[in-house]
Amino acid sequence: MTAIFSTAYSRDLGDELRRLREDNTSFGGRSMAVQLGWDPSKVSNIETGKARPTEVDLAQYLATCGKGIEFLQDFTNRYRHAFDLYFVQAPTNLRTLAMVEAMAKKIFVYEILSIPGLLQTESFMRALFTEAGFESPEEIERGVERRMARQNIWQRPYRPECVFYVHELALQMRVGDAKVMEDQYLRLLFNAHILRVVPANIRGLAFRSKCTLFEFAKASPLAYTETDLAKVFAQDEAAVTWSRSLFERLDAVALNEEQSKNKLAEYVSGLREDFHDPRTDLA
Repeated sequence: MTAIFSTAYSRDLGDELRRLREDNTSFGGRSMAVQLGWDPSKVSNIETGKARPTEVDLAQYLATCGKGIEFLQDFTNRYRHAFDLYFVQAPTNLRTLAMVEAMAKKIFVYEILSIPGLLQTESFMRALFTEAGFESPEEIERGVERRMARQNIWQRPYRPECVFYVHELALQMRVGDAKVMEDQYLRLLFNAHILRVVPANIRGLAFRSKCTLFEFAKASPLAYTETDLAKVFAQDEAAVTWSRSLFERLDAVALNEEQSKNKLAEYVSGLREDFHDPRTDLA
């Protein structure tokens, strides 16, 4: 077993091992160590993603959990990438991202063309997935359910410290009908203390990639971005440094809390004016 700093994926896969132990054996962490002939710290470090077990270690651990050779091969193939400083996941895989959000002490988000997922209303999500071309009502509801589940972090007693930088282009992109947009603007107004609007005339930043930077109490910072094709996690020093420079630039040009609140109020007022303009198509 090799001691090493953890990554988002090593913590995810370590937690998967813990769940397998709890679901398939009667062993606690210490009794699992006794069963395997390991030091108790070894089980703990593997399950928290702080150490890389050998393939023999994994085989012994998974066999004790009642898993066969096919499961071992699949898990080992995934585990080879557990400590990569860059790794990519399918867009539908939310487990690692959800764990990262749940563990984060600070979250900095930059969105350009859409409202940040953690601040979206349920009706906005549903309209967004519909207009994005999700193929079936079932697919849309699965997408809404997954995104709503991520918002459980707001119910935590010790929620992360967050700052959301939202380019004004995202506010201008109307999704769904007028009611959907009004509710979404009001949700942003309610959260104006953690939201900074980047004015529309700051065009250069509209050409940057959207980005999220996570900081943790006891783990290395992590930069993250996503597209329709993939989720990208980067723990490399250069990626984290680039992300920090982006947020420093955003902090310098974004509206402050009061200005952002006033800007959002303008959008609510403009939308309500449109209610009374029969020429305006809000659909």
